[in-house]
Order: sequence, then C-alpha cells, then structure tokens
Amino acid sequence: MAKNKFLSEFRTFLERGSAIDMAVGIIVGSVMTTMVNSLVKDVIMPPIGMVLGDIDFSQFFIVLSGGEPGVHYNTVAEAQAAGAATMNIGVFLNTVVSFLVTMFAVFLMVRIMNKVRAKKAVTTRVCPYCKSTIDIQATKCPNCCSKLQPGQVVPAQPSDLERGIQSVTRAAKNKITKITKIARKSR
Repeated sequence: MAKNKFLSEFRTFLERGSAIDMAVGIIVGSVMTTMVNSLVKDVIMPPIGMVLGDIDFSQFFIVLSGGEPGVHYNTVAEAQAAGAATMNIGVFLNTVVSFLVTMFAVFLMVRIMNKVRAKKAVTTRVCPYCKSTIDIQATKCPNCCSKLQPGQVVPAQPSDLERGIQSVTRAAKNKITKITKIARKSR
C-alpha cells in the first residue's frame, strides 16, 4: 500500500508542469552554456586578441610559485606540468565575457517574450493602507475597512506582436483594395 502511494505521488510530481519545465530549463541551459562558451572562445575573444596583438586570453596567466626559477612558460599546461601554481587570469576573463554574453542573450529572450505575451486585464490593486490585494472597483477594503476611491478596470491588451500583425493585415487589405480598383479601371 505504501509503495503504491509513493509511486502515485511520484507520478503526480512528474505529471505536474513544474518538473518538466525544470528539466527543459536545465537542458536548454546546458546547451546554451555550450553555445555561449563557443561564441566567447571561438568568435569574440580571437578578434579581441588580434586587436591587442595576437594574445590568446586563455593562456594569459601569472606564475605564483613553484616551477623552475628563471624559466618562462608559454602555456598554462607547461607551467602546471613543471609544478608551478598559476593564476589563470585569461580563463577568468573568458568566463566574465561568457557571463556577459549569456546575460545579454537571456535579456533579449525575456524582452522578446514580453513583446509576444498579451497583457492581461488589470482587475486588482493594492490597498494603500494595509497593502493587501483587493478588487480594483472596491470602495472599502475588506481587510482593514478603509474607505477607498474605486478604480477602473484596465481591459486586456494584445501583445506587440498581435498589434504588428493587425497593422500589417490592415495595410495589406488597403493595398489589395487599391490594386483591385486599378485592375477594374484598366478593363
């Protein structure tokens, strides 16, 4: 009996949208991380390195201790193979650039999603006295009994994308009407 209840709860958890949304988010995040790392390493940093004199930022490091005295190491791997402790500044710089590119990409995605999403009707507001959420047309707060001025419901508004499509559709209909009139006159 307990086993069936456990499996039932597990199934309910999996069927809930949040578990699947979380899994999709993690998968997309790992793919996005790989893509952004490649963008930074293979596309952004090479031109920056070229402008600054063919510097490979991933190999920009400082030997802190160890290694052979007086020896100049060309790569982090050489220094670490010789037993030197290194401060890998270039790797950190690549990580910072990767972070900035990732945050910019997330910003653009959120911005696009906000433009696509329709705005819902505003039917609630916050009571200025007790800060609880109440109906927008309420004249008295049900929580603190304060008198209020009723507000107006803001109707739902189409998204920027829907408005753009409507605008293009209207313009296309006007052009088709003009073309039809011209075609009729030419007969």
